[in-house]
Amino acid sequence: MRLALCQTNCGEHVAANEEQVFGLLEEAAAAGADLAALPEVWPRQGSAPQMREAAEPLDGPRVRRLAEVARRHGMWLHGGSVLELDDDKVFNTSVLFDREGELVATYRKIHLFDADPPGAVPSRESFLFAPGEETVTAETEFGRVGLSICYDVRFPELYRNLAVQGATIVFVPAAFRYETGVDHWEILLRARAIEDQAFVVAAAQWGTWGPPGRERRNFGHSLVADPWGRVIALAPDGVGLTLAELDLGETARVREVLPALRHRRLNPSC
Repeated sequence: MRLALCQTNCGEHVAANEEQVFGLLEEAAAAGADLAALPEVWPRQGSAPQMREAAEPLDGPRVRRLAEVARRHGMWLHGGSVLELDDDKVFNTSVLFDREGELVATYRKIHLFDADPPGAVPSRESFLFAPGEETVTAETEFGRVGLSICYDVRFPELYRNLAVQGATIVFVPAAFRYETGVDHWEILLRARAIEDQAFVVAAAQWGTWGPPGRERRNFGHSLVADPWGRVIALAPDGVGLTLAELDLGETARVREVLPALRHRRLNPSC
């Protein structure tokens, strides 16, 4: 299966962000991707009021445009995460489309990043987003996939739950802060792949954004880790496309050679 990771540098300007993202999706389709993956909150990174202003319902024009791209190119599309407006609440929501452009799964980010990275502008996602409450998996032609977003990667119990539900591929779209990403990003993603013996697909935002004097920096390094924990694709710095070939039989081989999931004895129901 050919996968395209789309690494972006999306900031405060919605139209520029959309031009960047949909251009990368066209590149992914031209490269023969079976599935393209986008990063977290690509419609807009900015202040809480700016991001709220950019939020749309899931039946709004932005999600419909993603569906149209998937349908036109006959390509599965993991839309990273969008800014979902539901009544007066905003959710950080992951969306997945099949080759016909049908929205087959949505996931609202459960764990919100309220933290003070060393030497950087603090993050307070709860000022804008309401937390999700449900784990989500979906059946695809590639096997069952699990959905998560960025900060979720620090909570291994979420990924174990996805694996127990049958996920063999897990998406982790991200806008991971540079200050923590330098030391934690790859290690966390590889750990989730090793623990749950699944492919981990992590498309990420890269580079700086925000007003002068209060810039924030995303780590980038979009990657795919295989069920043995090996990094099989890694994006360089910059905006662009990174292709990976996934051997979908690898999950079964790893789980047979090292049947750790079958050997679990604690909390057998989760």
